[in-house]
Amino acid sequence: MNDDTIGLSRRKLLAGLGAVGVASAGAGLGTTAYFNDTETFQGNSFTAGTLDLKLDYKSTYLGGPGRLSDIQEMGYPDAESLGDGRYLLGEAPTDEQIEEWETLVQSDVFDFCSPEADEFLVNGDGIPIFTLEDVKPGDSGEVTISVHICDNPAYLWMAGEITSNEERGQTEPEIVDEGTDTDGIGELADEIQVCVWYDEDCDNVFEPTGTGERNELEVALVSDVSGSMGGTPLSSLKTAATGFVDNLSSPDEAAAISFSSSATTDQELTNDYQLVKDAINAYSSGGGTSIAAGIDEAADELVNGTNATPGASKVMILLSDGNSSASAATTAADAAKNDDGIRIFTIALGSANTSLLQSLASSPDDAFVAPDPADLDTVYAEIAEIVLEGEQKIIEGSMSDVFAALSEGVPLDGNRIEEGTQAYPGATTQCIGFEWELPFVEAGNEVQTDSISFDIGLYAEQERHNDDPAVTFNGTEANSTSAGN
Repeated sequence: MNDDTIGLSRRKLLAGLGAVGVASAGAGLGTTAYFNDTETFQGNSFTAGTLDLKLDYKSTYLGGPGRLSDIQEMGYPDAESLGDGRYLLGEAPTDEQIEEWETLVQSDVFDFCSPEADEFLVNGDGIPIFTLEDVKPGDSGEVTISVHICDNPAYLWMAGEITSNEERGQTEPEIVDEGTDTDGIGELADEIQVCVWYDEDCDNVFEPTGTGERNELEVALVSDVSGSMGGTPLSSLKTAATGFVDNLSSPDEAAAISFSSSATTDQELTNDYQLVKDAINAYSSGGGTSIAAGIDEAADELVNGTNATPGASKVMILLSDGNSSASAATTAADAAKNDDGIRIFTIALGSANTSLLQSLASSPDDAFVAPDPADLDTVYAEIAEIVLEGEQKIIEGSMSDVFAALSEGVPLDGNRIEEGTQAYPGATTQCIGFEWELPFVEAGNEVQTDSISFDIGLYAEQERHNDDPAVTFNGTEANSTSAGN
């Protein structure tokens, strides 16, 4: 086992806070994020190869409208308003160097591990992610850290510590709510809530359903019931599609849409899942194949249906075993995806026009092929796993609790499908989302003038010769095989 100690640098980022009104609850929040990369062999051994962590990030702050100039004066001269009181604090690479940050960090068009990439990234330096004044209840912020593990496969940990948690004096309302301070320790770290997660699409949003939104899921099961689906294909479809419905739980809703030469809504959106299964089990085959009709019918139900919820995650699962007008289907799918924000999964069954269905899906990863009806169970189960499991949390709780865990080192899992904590392959990218929120509390005055500074660290240790890796963070050993996520 290793005995490497990560000493997170202690930087006090807040020089002072502006005056806080008597009736307001203002606070300060500061952080530095940085990381180390290390490669160590045990005992008498040679160091071979390299292990290099490279980093980029995007940080935003939801702090209320009309505050751009204030935020720029806090040390973010290039801050931008994103609308609705949200501000872009910083990103690397910057928006002058890229078109869309979250797209670039996941693409293969840019080699983040090349020497040429260093000028665009942050490599071993401190990043002022949050240095904020006059934070109030209801404010929140988030940073997506994109970690690029170059060269050798490596175990990866996230670490952190609160470097200061100060009362910084008391206003009269604060004294009324909490009494006279005797220890100089503020309450802000106990009130701020933190969530850390594997941000699979690097978009600064925790997506528990994997569909791009925080709200409930609304899914339309769009089934081809044309004449060619008769017999075993339709029977297998019923079993697989109703099995998918069995995975849902309230408040998620489902609808059953069938199409042949035309399309019908057999069951509108509902969380009475038995009604959806009954509609699917009542299907009979006959007629031609109009994929466009099925898409249009499903999109209308997801957007305009009686039980459709604005802002919900909209998903369409489209199955067909035949061919159809490519132009009409493409037009319908483009409208559903681009205008209505619907994520489309497609399943090409048997002799279906596979290339057409692949082009209709929201991404290549959302297009599935079932060569035989017996494969449908597996396909629908795979889609359920994607749609329902979504992104996984690493740790959440109050800032005090989260950083107590991070001070010991929290191992990150390079393969969350396999049991245990796995190493990350070489030349891979992992986005980590970190979000904080100061919620509205009854005794909001308790946090007036309080301030926090905290550090975030990432540590990598090569996989080879470290089958049971352990690393010490601030004097406490963290072992990747025993510490929970």
